[in-house]
Amino acid sequence: MHKKMMLAFVISSLFLSGCNDDNDKDENIRTEAKTEQPTTENIGTVKNVILMIGDGMGPQQVGLLEEYARRAPNSIYNSTGNKTALSKIADAGDIGLSLTAPFGSNGSLVVDSACSATQLATGIAAGSEMIGLDNDGNIVQTILEKAKSLGKATGLISDVRITHATPAAFASHQAHRSFEDKIAVELIESGNVDVLLSGGARVFLPADIKENAATQQLMSDLGASSSIYKKSKRKDSRNLILEAKEDYGFSLAFDNAQLQKVTGDKVLGLFANSLMSDGIAYHACKEANTCTQPSLREMTITALDILSKDEDGFFLMIEGGQIDWAGHINDAGWMLHELVKFDEAVEAVYEWVKDRDDTLVVVTADHETGGFGFSYSRKDLPEEKILDGDGMAGNAYKPLYNFGPLDNLDRIYKQSATFYDMMTAVNADWDFSNTTGQQWADVVNQYSDYKVTVDQAAAIAEREVNEYQVDGHPYLGASEFPKIVDFKEFYVYGDDLHADLIGRAIAAQQNIVWGTGTHTASPVAVYAFGPKNITKTFSTMQHHVDLGQKMMAAIK
Repeated sequence: MHKKMMLAFVISSLFLSGCNDDNDKDENIRTEAKTEQPTTENIGTVKNVILMIGDGMGPQQVGLLEEYARRAPNSIYNSTGNKTALSKIADAGDIGLSLTAPFGSNGSLVVDSACSATQLATGIAAGSEMIGLDNDGNIVQTILEKAKSLGKATGLISDVRITHATPAAFASHQAHRSFEDKIAVELIESGNVDVLLSGGARVFLPADIKENAATQQLMSDLGASSSIYKKSKRKDSRNLILEAKEDYGFSLAFDNAQLQKVTGDKVLGLFANSLMSDGIAYHACKEANTCTQPSLREMTITALDILSKDEDGFFLMIEGGQIDWAGHINDAGWMLHELVKFDEAVEAVYEWVKDRDDTLVVVTADHETGGFGFSYSRKDLPEEKILDGDGMAGNAYKPLYNFGPLDNLDRIYKQSATFYDMMTAVNADWDFSNTTGQQWADVVNQYSDYKVTVDQAAAIAEREVNEYQVDGHPYLGASEFPKIVDFKEFYVYGDDLHADLIGRAIAAQQNIVWGTGTHTASPVAVYAFGPKNITKTFSTMQHHVDLGQKMMAAIK
């Protein structure tokens, strides 16, 4: 998953042409899975299933959130007993671990979000970067589609794009995650999804939106601000927003005020042209009471209100997608804000479900991003102290290394802009070929509580020949890359890597290490809340395929 993700270079033109033909031919048969679903021992069933995915939220990220909530001197959790919603779910339910890698004969060691979400959605082994397909490329039924076949209401929520890999995998079937224009069509035309709340308007609007005065006027008449329809990523003239309203009965919402007024049981809420506001911007507007977009929590509450009206029950997937984006650029400040934002949505779900016995809630991650962790170092060694304990025997307390002061937690949270925003402040056109250490130092020192010298910031500006250049590749096609000193093979996203270099420049002060600009194979936490005979089966070491099968078996 990535802000600028494009079609993977590794898919051959023959495979793509064949899959594009299938996309055209098979639109009317996708309600049936080509691969039979596996059976799971009957462990009990529920009326509703809520799946929450913190994208990129490995155990290390959960540790950051918990340490901040419990021990930061100025934690925003101080007024609520320093307890996260994740820990409330853990206390009341069961906890397990899950492996995430692509499973099956075409498997590999590290997963992307499309494959991981597909395995969670279907309980079947999937291949890298495919959406809603099994390991052999066959269309398979998802838990959302199963819920709809049972007469239940369904919903998808994300704070990135509704056509992005994670939400797409629950209601679409495509050869590659980058086919977002086709995914948008499926989401609207399939009839399988009742509530769609996210960003990503750019693939719902016609290609000529900038020149199409009539469509711009229509969007304005519908109450969408110009930021929602500033550009399109479609290649045709279809206006899927209008089609959703006129042909498929969706109510529309483009800001929080509109979302709170929607009526009916089908809602399409598109609150940004691409991804929604980042966590830092969200917490700033929340404090100032100036937010216009709904938060992840507010979208969750609205979706629960709508979907729970269905007497047959519902399936709802909620993604905190920007945890992953922050991890990709090694931005701990942004990542912490995203974790808090996701935890707000978990709190909303917990409050809704805590006194019920008809709902299964599963909170997990698709994978870990960034190889993040706190670490002790040889920088800024602590001064010795005299302790009163009777075991000190006159010895001074002086640890040999810097194990990380707790005020780092507050200082990380104090960051006032993402590294992407800092890049834009350095050059609005994102041309970093001749930037200087002074420019980078000025921006970092403006927005971060951790200050850098011009000499330290000079490394952020450095560039080098891309020794892994591959002609035609969406990222590796560049002849020049930002200069990564170590593990450069695992930093793959072109000029975005200047952001990772900001992370490197301040990491020693934060007591933070990063291992990669992509994903790791770390097992992720699984929180399960609901009937005990069901949730206890999640309290084990398992694989995401197992998680998918257990959720499939539970919803009846």
